[in-house]
Amino acid sequence: MDITLLKTFLEVAATGSFVSASERLYVTQSAVSLRIQRLEDSLGKPMFTRSKAGAELTSAGREFERYALSIIRVWEEARQQVAIPEGFTRSLTIGAQYSLWPRLGFRWIDRLEVAAPDLNIRAEIGMPDRLTRFLIEGILHVGLLYMPQIRPGLSAEEVMEEELVMVASYPDADIDNLLDYVFVDWGPEFVGAHALALPALTNPGLTFSLGAMVAEYIVNRKASAYLPARYVKKYLDSGQLHLVADAPRFPYPVWAVWRDDLDPEIAEIAKSTLAQVADGAEADSQAVLAQLRAISEGHMVEVLGEHEDKSL
Repeated sequence: MDITLLKTFLEVAATGSFVSASERLYVTQSAVSLRIQRLEDSLGKPMFTRSKAGAELTSAGREFERYALSIIRVWEEARQQVAIPEGFTRSLTIGAQYSLWPRLGFRWIDRLEVAAPDLNIRAEIGMPDRLTRFLIEGILHVGLLYMPQIRPGLSAEEVMEEELVMVASYPDADIDNLLDYVFVDWGPEFVGAHALALPALTNPGLTFSLGAMVAEYIVNRKASAYLPARYVKKYLDSGQLHLVADAPRFPYPVWAVWRDDLDPEIAEIAKSTLAQVADGAEADSQAVLAQLRAISEGHMVEVLGEHEDKSL
């Protein structure tokens, strides 16, 4: 069985659309259609009912879906096991969104290497949809995400509560007059809360969907933006960035999504080391929040989108 055909089948099943599947797989729509046709010819039954609304699994398609997932999982396990370098006996593949690698994912790998020297580690980066697909297919064993998508065979656990804070590349930035503000799209909940709390800054003319990478942009320009507290601490300590007094914070949970079939011994090591790293990251966040509280009026900091003040 061609693994490419199975992955294409699962992508169409997940999106309900040949067009969306082609976009996610970075191939043409005709290529997706051809792959599905080849799969259907091999199985002797149609896998999808096509319509203007999209593609819906037939009863045969629904029955085949679980087998497709199992085949891909076994293939990935075999591929990863064969690829383990000499001197290593086990493997773990970790995925994370870009913003969750610096000062969290990388430090996790450091601890894993100490705790399990025989563990071969592979790291992946991607947006939530891509990471979720890799988790479902067994390419990833665990993923760090802000907004997890739970699927059968996966379990999510909260790792820590990220704190997004407003920072500027110059001291004494004024929350009421940020002409140089850059909007970072941290997802629908943040966008809604931001529009409610800071309507004047909702459309500043420059929007990024690059997460913590935006720090590199504003450090080298006169600008301000919302960024993760743990991530910007090093910039605050060096004087490259400065907290904006009286700017509300935004709690943003970080989740680990685990494959349920991960080896229990590896899972135990991975979870314990991740918890240690998360404790350090939360300590960095709390130190930044303490600084923000110290420079804010009444030593209070609001939560973005909430009307009442919240004490830290």
